[in-house]
Amino acid sequence: MNLAHGTQVAVFGLGSMGYGMATSLLRAGARTYGFDVMPAQMQRFQADGGAAGDLSDIATNLDAVVVVVLDAAQTEDVLFGADGLVSRLRPGSVALACATVPPDFARAMAARCGSAGIHYLDAPISGGSVKAAQGKLSIMASGSAAAFAAAKPVLDATAETVFDLGPEAGAGSAMKAVNQLLAGVHIAAMAEAITFGMTQGVAPGKFVEVISKCAGTSWMLENRAPHIVVGDYTPRSSIDIWPKDLGIVLDIARRSKFSAPITAAALQQFLAASGMGFGREDDAAVAKVYARNASLTLPGEE
Repeated sequence: MNLAHGTQVAVFGLGSMGYGMATSLLRAGARTYGFDVMPAQMQRFQADGGAAGDLSDIATNLDAVVVVVLDAAQTEDVLFGADGLVSRLRPGSVALACATVPPDFARAMAARCGSAGIHYLDAPISGGSVKAAQGKLSIMASGSAAAFAAAKPVLDATAETVFDLGPEAGAGSAMKAVNQLLAGVHIAAMAEAITFGMTQGVAPGKFVEVISKCAGTSWMLENRAPHIVVGDYTPRSSIDIWPKDLGIVLDIARRSKFSAPITAAALQQFLAASGMGFGREDDAAVAKVYARNASLTLPGEE
């Protein structure tokens, strides 16, 4: 889709997901600024067509800001930290918060933004870096009707599916926690299964060929297991994401007096992988925990 001429958006966080969303906004015709703690990422985005400008100069012209950072602390820092982004935005603009955060945090951010006259859309994302670059993400969104209306141009440019989960911030983050529970467990289960298969003479490539067509498959298996087959752990989504995301799930569960033992077991495997030095590798590298414990040699490690 093409955005109305003059739409101005800033994306904060030019990692694999944020960069894809920023390029999708460019492709849709928005004047798009990209900000990141890594200057090289900002330079790369500008070379790809992104607009250049100091935040202090452009903030009042922005229609929307898209915050695609790691966690709640970074989200709060972007919106209310030393640079005081929210205080610089014009009333009626919208902040889309896309990180995985606790629902209570999302509600608190919405209240603080609302007090400053800024709409807040609780808008966690799913789909991976490829779909982010294609503008085909799934977005689990919640917020006021005015927030949805203000965010619509951004949603149209970056998402294939937008789930409207109601008028209150926090509902989107609650649904993302459910998704992350499943996604993290599925990655860990895939790693366990592919290495278990190796102990029985099942090669990783044959595992993917067969199980991806059987009832035991999952989206995460089909997406991540091929990384193990070729021995490529370039991070599309890193190991260190999961202690944070599954930690959020378990914190919510604890407050709700809900037992989540399978989630807890998966978390331990990601923590082990991080402790073994694989934290910045692709999250498929959790298979290395199983491989080392069973004295297996994964593809690419010969």
